Amino acid sequence: MNILRKTMSTCPICLDKIPADIIDEDGKVYLVKKCKNHGEFKDVYFGSTQLYAKLMEYFDGDDSDVADDDCPNACGICDSHKSSTVLANIDLTSACNFRCPVCFAHSEDDACLYQPSIDDVARMMDILRHGDPPCHVLQLSGGEPTLHEDFFEIARLAREKGFVQLQVATNGKILAENPDFAKRLAQADFDTVYLQFDGVTPEPYIALRGFNALPLKVRAIENIRKYGPRPNIVLVPTLVKGINDGQIGDIIRFAAENIDVVRGIVFQPVSYTGRIQNEELLNRRYTIPDLMHAVQEQTENEVGIDDFLPVSAASPLLEFLERFSHGSRYPVLSTHPACGVWTFAFKDRGKLIPLTRIIRIDELLTFLDTVQTTSKSSLVVKITAKLHRLIRPQSIRYAKRIKNWISDLLTEQSVDSASAFTNNPTVLFIGAMHFMDAYNFDFQRVKRCCIHYATPDGRVIPFCSYNVFYREKVESAFRVKS
Repeated sequence: MNILRKTMSTCPICLDKIPADIIDEDGKVYLVKKCKNHGEFKDVYFGSTQLYAKLMEYFDGDDSDVADDDCPNACGICDSHKSSTVLANIDLTSACNFRCPVCFAHSEDDACLYQPSIDDVARMMDILRHGDPPCHVLQLSGGEPTLHEDFFEIARLAREKGFVQLQVATNGKILAENPDFAKRLAQADFDTVYLQFDGVTPEPYIALRGFNALPLKVRAIENIRKYGPRPNIVLVPTLVKGINDGQIGDIIRFAAENIDVVRGIVFQPVSYTGRIQNEELLNRRYTIPDLMHAVQEQTENEVGIDDFLPVSAASPLLEFLERFSHGSRYPVLSTHPACGVWTFAFKDRGKLIPLTRIIRIDELLTFLDTVQTTSKSSLVVKITAKLHRLIRPQSIRYAKRIKNWISDLLTEQSVDSASAFTNNPTVLFIGAMHFMDAYNFDFQRVKRCCIHYATPDGRVIPFCSYNVFYREKVESAFRVKS
């Protein structure tokens, strides 16, 4: 056993804050901790020591970078938080038309709901937009947010208040059963539908959702397709070992086959919200390295382990854009490397070609971190010359498209130039976020979270802190009779 670093975690029984060690054991990374009242706990933190070391090369902190004494009790965001709000969630309701055993937002009491009014939501939006820097990306979530009676009025408000990207996280039931709802989503100028999507056969849905929801998902996709090109769809599979981890390649292929409307996948290894025996936890825990290996194996290396970068790898791009944006503010992205990974892939002749195999992304990001100039014409010259050297020789056929897009993004620094790539019907985003639960909670990670919840009491709370420490309190405090 080798201690890689020390951190603070929480007892999964009493939620007290306790010391924890991140250790290397038998090629995996574990989190071990002991509560004075409830004993010892051990969980798989990262399924590969080798990949942990590789991703941690992007970590911009040090071993002393742990939680403050008042964390997580002072969430709001506190002054020591390392990342700004890149994406904000506003839960519109705790009501849901599914009853999923794996959901961290499941509500048992239908007669007494958390459902903020449109005025409450407007105040939460204002807090996000007045942040420093302001939040530009808003996701309406829940429960099932499409059940809120003011759903489309809330969407209109979001656009009025200046959110650049508007998303909805949904199970797709209403979209499947009511084609007119999909039409109204397009009319309301939604950018993205985050669609719960657990596999390509009935079995994962029966296990995770309690019934075969696959036909609903397919109908929802078809109804959104009718009114395109926006919103596009990001598939969101909850991954559970032994349930749907064998369908990762099939989900990627499904997305690629529907790339005209499906522009991305965000895999989410399951978070455990209830009590679980330690041995069962160790056997069932699924982590990002498990996903990366599965992608490589199940796509036969069409997309491989080396094609993924941690979320924080994009930080030099945002810092570059802010340096040359003449006063515009971009978010601070200091996300912990263990939180998530991403890649982009082109679909060409029925195959996926990851962006990392076309251009040397690491070298591009290093260049962005060091380039200095005040003249836009000089900047264009430097970028054009650098991009020519960064395109891999075997990928020259993609060179013009890639160079034009990156050059436009870096010199124009506009939403349209960024969207031109992510909305391209030949480009697929593949990513993963492993949200924490009380068993694998790491305060070093949470203080760098860039995905936050806004709450009716005026706070902005990191995603994992909210779901482990705050959700029940907030929903109880703001419940209304249905």
